[in-house]
Amino acid sequence: MHQRCEPAILYFGTPVVLISTTNEDGTVNLAPMSSIFWLGWRAVIGLSATSQTTQNLLRMGQCVLNLPSVDLVGAVNRLALTTGSDPVPVGKQQKGYRTEREKFELAGLTPMASETVAPPRVLECPVQLEAVVAATHGIGEEDPTVRGRLLSLELRIQRVHVEESILLVGHSNRVDPDKWRPLLMSFQHFYGLGPRVHESTLAQIPEALYRSPDVDRARQSTDPQKPGLWQQAGAR
Repeated sequence: MHQRCEPAILYFGTPVVLISTTNEDGTVNLAPMSSIFWLGWRAVIGLSATSQTTQNLLRMGQCVLNLPSVDLVGAVNRLALTTGSDPVPVGKQQKGYRTEREKFELAGLTPMASETVAPPRVLECPVQLEAVVAATHGIGEEDPTVRGRLLSLELRIQRVHVEESILLVGHSNRVDPDKWRPLLMSFQHFYGLGPRVHESTLAQIPEALYRSPDVDRARQSTDPQKPGLWQQAGAR
C-alpha cells in the first residue's frame, strides 16, 4: 500500500549534465547538475539564482550541455561541492562547498573549442550540446521566502555533437539507445541504465516526425562570441 511521504527532495532520477559557461574574466566554469529535461531542440534547466553558472548564463546567454557516460562518474564526482563563486554563497557554505576556479583540471577533463558559443565543450563527454538562453522564469515566485532564489532557464540547442560509437548503425542522425549509457542521478546517488525492459509502442513513430524548426535554425548559428581566455592561452 502507498504511504504518505514528505521527502526533502523529489529527485526521482534525471541525467547528469556538466554545464560549461564563461566567467566574467573570460575563464571557464564547469558545473555538474541534473535538473533538466528536453522538448525537441530545447532544454529546460533549474538552477540556484546565486550560482556562478546562473550568473554566467544570464550575462553571456551561452553554454554547453555536456552529457557524461557512466564511465565518467569519477570525474563528475570530483566536481562535487565545488563552486566558481567567490565568496561561496551562504547556502552552499552550509553544505560544505569551496571555491574552485580550475574545474577542468580538477576533474581531469579536457576543454575543446565549440562552434557557435564561447564556452568550450568537454572532450571526454560522448554528447555535447551547444546552447543559448531563450527565456528565464523564476521558480516559487508566489512565495516570498523562495522568491529570487531559484530559476528555470529555457535553452535553445544550436549544435549537437555525438560520439560516433553511440550512433545507430547506418544512421548519422540517430542515437542508439542500446549503446548510449548516460550517467543518472537519483536522490543524490549515481546510477546507470540497465538493459531495455520492454518493446515500446511509442518507438514505432519515426523520430523524424518530431523534428523541430530549431534544427534548421541551428544550421545558421556559426558565430561564437569572443573566445575565452582558455582559448587564447591554450587549453589546459
